[in-house]
Order: sequence, then C-alpha cells, then structure tokens
Amino acid sequence: MGLESGRLLLRRYRDEDFEFLYSLLKQPEVMRHIGDGKVKSRQQALEFLYWIYRMYREHPEHGLFLLVRKEDGKRIGHAGLVPQSVNGQTELEVGYWLAPEFWGFGYAREAARLLCERGFTKHGQSALISLIQPDNHASQKVAEALGMECGAPVLRTGLYVLVYRVQKERWHAISHT
Repeated sequence: MGLESGRLLLRRYRDEDFEFLYSLLKQPEVMRHIGDGKVKSRQQALEFLYWIYRMYREHPEHGLFLLVRKEDGKRIGHAGLVPQSVNGQTELEVGYWLAPEFWGFGYAREAARLLCERGFTKHGQSALISLIQPDNHASQKVAEALGMECGAPVLRTGLYVLVYRVQKERWHAISHT
C-alpha cells in the first residue's frame, strides 16, 4: 500500500528503514507519550519492526506506514490505521508519530487526514479513534482538528489513555467544509 498527500508519501516499512525506526524508539521526547513511555533498546526496536511486518501480513491494508517527505525523500515519522481493542470492541485507530525535528509543521494532521479518508471510504468504518495520553496536547490538537471528540479514558499498559473518536458523518461534514 502506498498513499500520498500534498507533502507526504506513506509506504510500508522495509528492512532498510530499521535505523530510522530505532532512532524514534530511543528518543525520550518521542516515547514519553507512547505505550509505557519508555525508550526501547535495539532488540525491542527490532521486535517492534517484526510486529509491524506481522500486522502487514495479518491486516494487509492496516498497520504503521513510514512517512516520507516528498520534497526530499526524508523519513519523518510513521502513521497508520491499527486495530485496537477498546472495552472489548475492535476499533480502528488513527495513529501518528513524528521525529521531533518535524513537529509543528502540520505533517501529523496531514497524514491523519489521509488515513481518516481511507478508513471511512475504502474500509467502510462508521467511526475511527485515536488513543492519546492525557498530557499529549499536540496529538489531542491533531485529533480535534479531525473532528474527534474526547471520550472516557481506558486503561492501556498500566496507564490511562483518552479515547478520541469521530463518527463518519461528523468527519465528512468537517473535512469537506
């Protein structure tokens, strides 16, 4: 799967992208709002890459995809549609991470908008979610820009995360104005 927006190309991870992935996973400022908030070792990063590959096999249209800036081919982060279990229900999450040097330029919003479009049109979802830690205000702004509203928190990996959700009708009304 390859997706394109105005400034970004989303493509599947390949083995040669490992060093970039590891560079994200070992940065405290990136990981503080992801999972348990801890940086990952090289071995844990390799296990995460294998998880990404398993996701591609098990859910060919879903998973985390590398974000590449079209103007210069630079890897800037990743984003994707990932199945998540929330209160016993499987829902599709719009997720996004960027390397810190690319924060604040609207790349996460651009990628997330593209993924919402795909989730609603190609995958026929009636709603999409984003799981966001309470102190991750930048991700909350991205979710709110997509029309997502904050619901009740859920417990994930020992921490509470906020469940942001947008219904298809609301997203279409907001994204097409």
